[in-house]
Amino acid sequence: MSERAALSRAFLERAGWGGAARGFLAGDASDRSYDRLTNSAGTAVLMDAPPGRGDDPAAFVAIAAHLRGLGLSAPEVLAADLPNGFLLLEDLGDALFARLLPDPVAEPMLYAVATDVLVHLQGAPAPAGLPDLSAQDWAEAAGFAPDWYAFAATGQRPDRARFTALLAEAMVRHADGPRVLILRDYHAENLLWLPEREGLARVGLLDFQLAQMGQPGYDLVSLLQDARRDVPGDIERNMMLRFAAATGAGEASFKAAYAVLGAQRALRILGVFARLCLVAGKPGYVTLIPRVWDQLWRNLRHPTLAALAEECRTLLPEPRPALLERIRGQCGRMR
Repeated sequence: MSERAALSRAFLERAGWGGAARGFLAGDASDRSYDRLTNSAGTAVLMDAPPGRGDDPAAFVAIAAHLRGLGLSAPEVLAADLPNGFLLLEDLGDALFARLLPDPVAEPMLYAVATDVLVHLQGAPAPAGLPDLSAQDWAEAAGFAPDWYAFAATGQRPDRARFTALLAEAMVRHADGPRVLILRDYHAENLLWLPEREGLARVGLLDFQLAQMGQPGYDLVSLLQDARRDVPGDIERNMMLRFAAATGAGEASFKAAYAVLGAQRALRILGVFARLCLVAGKPGYVTLIPRVWDQLWRNLRHPTLAALAEECRTLLPEPRPALLERIRGQCGRMR
């Protein structure tokens, strides 16, 4: 038995779940993993987040408490071993939005209530002490596109000084107002449908440990420009209008902010997916790159991003099949 397995077994013994049956539930782009536990009392979920790998389970505990205090459905933390990176969590089930979609009846309703959760969340004061990045920081984060996607595609890391300056300028003009709490990975793979609950509590929330202060439209972009699935255009437009009306944002100004945030997010994700292949040996993310590319260019068509669009044409090659195969062929070479 590995040292980590022994630590998790000892944690479960202390928590009263030592005799539970245990089965793998999920993993993701990080080093976290989740197991479902089953015993005579029911089920629970073990989160295994190895220390020093980027995600702090203490942050999950704090944000979960905040969300539950707002009447939202974050998992209850049943037990914790923070030094070793283990949490025992309430099991919210398997009804991920991603598994319920597409459904022409359910889809508009699910996106509407998920949008309303964001309005409610952002209308409440955020916890103190969360990271709050500047417009320049957000622009630098999008540098993953030239640093990793362009590098994986061409073998060269282009000079991105003008790229960063143009994106930072757009962020300052359109997406640099008062900050709100954002969950960052707010999309169909991290949302659960809990029909036995009422109101906004029907949306179960997962993967929010990296929550920080950010722009009001960021999580809406995450929800509606999903790297893993296509959201119908009419639903995206309707949810943008629903959110803008509920938050008092002007339609034209919100559309500009939405485009800027969408471009920033898509650029970062392009680089993240390429890096996950080259460094982490995870080629499956390369398959998602064309959808993110299409989302990027839908955002870059907004007139306020014309100069950035021209710079992206210069720096970033289109992900044609041969280029994607080139990236896959380098999978894991930088481990």
